[in-house]
Amino acid sequence: MDRGMSVQNVWGLLTPPASGPGDLYWENLSLPMSITVSMPFVLMLGAIAVLPLAFPHWWESNRNKAWISLALGAPTLAYLLSFVPEGPALVLHTAVDYVAFVTLLTTLFVISGGIYVRGTLAGTPLTNTVLLGIGAVAASFIGTTGASMVLIRPLLRANRLRRHKVHTVIFFIFIVSNCGGLLTPLGDPPLFLGFLRGVPFHWTLRLFAEWALVNGVLLVVYNLLDQYWLNREEAEDRRALLEEIERAERPIAIEGRHNFVYLMGVMGTILLVGYMGRVAGWSDIRQKLAQTALMAGLALLAWWTTPRRIYEHNHFTFHPPIEVAVVFGGIFATMIPVLQLLAHWGDRLGVAHPWQFFWMTGVLSSFLDNAPTYLTFASLASGLLHTDPMNLAELIRTADGEFLLRAISCGAVFMGANTYIGNAPNFMVRSIAEEQRIRMPSFLGYLRWSVPFLFPLWILVTLVFFR
Repeated sequence: MDRGMSVQNVWGLLTPPASGPGDLYWENLSLPMSITVSMPFVLMLGAIAVLPLAFPHWWESNRNKAWISLALGAPTLAYLLSFVPEGPALVLHTAVDYVAFVTLLTTLFVISGGIYVRGTLAGTPLTNTVLLGIGAVAASFIGTTGASMVLIRPLLRANRLRRHKVHTVIFFIFIVSNCGGLLTPLGDPPLFLGFLRGVPFHWTLRLFAEWALVNGVLLVVYNLLDQYWLNREEAEDRRALLEEIERAERPIAIEGRHNFVYLMGVMGTILLVGYMGRVAGWSDIRQKLAQTALMAGLALLAWWTTPRRIYEHNHFTFHPPIEVAVVFGGIFATMIPVLQLLAHWGDRLGVAHPWQFFWMTGVLSSFLDNAPTYLTFASLASGLLHTDPMNLAELIRTADGEFLLRAISCGAVFMGANTYIGNAPNFMVRSIAEEQRIRMPSFLGYLRWSVPFLFPLWILVTLVFFR
């Protein structure tokens, strides 16, 4: 057999059909069965929320987390492979997405772990707020994950003398790991998928007003909160903590600067593969495989070329990416039926107005992968306005369509901050903070922060931009 033909056949197997019997399967699935196939995902969320509280020591083990993911994910995959007409293609797509997801996170973790900021900033409210502001800008250009991995360790080191640090990590997740990444397609995966479907690269800059309002409010609120906790610490300890923090400041020097080249290589890889894939007509799976291979190469280069003492200075371990990999393995597997039901039943939700798109996209992105959620609602908006869902440039050429896509984009990016699992870096930042012996809130405990601080802000965004 001709080798070129065999390669084409392999690539063909990696490209699932756009439509087929699987579409009818999900559209005709009964309500009781729909609830049944969604239950593993609900139980997975329940496990993440309840087990750390009920059995904290048991949950600390990544092996035990893996058992939970396997117990809920394996039956879901078996059901898809055995009973759903296009189940194998769905499982393959999800497996490739998962590998790409874990590879990207691990690559950024290894690269950022090879950057050591020698010296110490003073962990004052002003310094902390400036660092979060820098992170908000950086998130749009090196991605929310890249900015989070680079900045979280210097921020924690700056606050090493502070007793109350949980609020700083929480607002770091709000701002750097989520809301900052709105201004370019490099900021967050859903925006990059929009770019691959025809949205101009510069279009997201039109979301500057939404970006500025959300991040500006969060920075002001954080500064006031941090000042409150600093004053409380000084009163409780009866010492001039602020002066002590400022005296502890040391000149800054950066070791492992060559890793910034690898960091730019990650962003370049995402753009290059995206452009090449669009020009060559590659499927999503082909692009993900190419991206994964290049990312793995960059991670190995960073690991081989960085002195081990830099990783030791950063107290580097592979526990955080392993924890993310085992937990999200279960999430990726169990959410396949939920995403399919959303894709095929989305038009029955009665979503037609910008505020509805903002809230529906956002709330679902808090628990599901925000990239397919973004595409689902972008396709729904295209259907409402009779434009091609595979070419979102047509959607934004209509006044109503651009308004809807703005709402979808903001919902997908902003509301990833609502939960630990809403966006990739959230869980990683939490894990790094816990390695630094900061007692982070549980899944439900995190909601006690996100609901009072974020949901009033989402209401404000709705009233200002999307009513």
